[in-house]
Amino acid sequence: MAGRARGAGAGAARGPGRAGVPRARRPELRLPPLEPYGGGGLEPDGDYDGLEFAEADLSEQDGGGARFLDCALRGCVLDGTRLRYARLLDSVLSTPRGVGTDLAEATLRDVEVLDARLGGTQAHGAVLERVVVRGGKIDYLNLRKAKLRDVVFEGCVLVEPDFGGARLERVEFVDCVLRGADLTGATLTDVDLRGATELDIAGGLDRLSGAVISTGQLLDLAPALAAQLGLRVEG
Repeated sequence: MAGRARGAGAGAARGPGRAGVPRARRPELRLPPLEPYGGGGLEPDGDYDGLEFAEADLSEQDGGGARFLDCALRGCVLDGTRLRYARLLDSVLSTPRGVGTDLAEATLRDVEVLDARLGGTQAHGAVLERVVVRGGKIDYLNLRKAKLRDVVFEGCVLVEPDFGGARLERVEFVDCVLRGADLTGATLTDVDLRGATELDIAGGLDRLSGAVISTGQLLDLAPALAAQLGLRVEG
């Protein structure tokens, strides 16, 4: 890991947000000089340290249980890529694209995901800590029973993400679209939804305790909340 520099206080909380809501700690990544990935395919339980995967087609490859440390995956194709139980640490995924990527029970810590174009990503049971997802569009993201701590979704579009049974702590949605989200059985602590430009909750409205929303969002959600409570609104 020689050459990796982390700023002083990297990952530290950046102080309370509006109304005293604790802000998510973001990763502060400074990758060392990287060696190009030599190809040959991913291996289960492989060890990848200080590598750059540039425009690599990793479709249908099996990297289950592999460790990626100080790596950059840029423009990689991840159709059906199996990364179950993988550990992605201090790494960047830039413009990944693919359908059916398997990240179930994987660990992402100090990771940036930039301009993703993903669909049907399986990340149930995964652990995300100090992760930023910035830009791009992710359809049908499965985060059931996942653990998210210090995670920021920024400037992205999430279509029908499934947070069923997940635990979210210090999670922020900033300038992003959250459409058809399922929060059934989820536990939210210091989750800031005020920055979502579109907030559509398809299930689990009763799990919003522990979240913060804006007045405008409350008005938008009012009909669904009334229906949830069995409240009739007339006149």
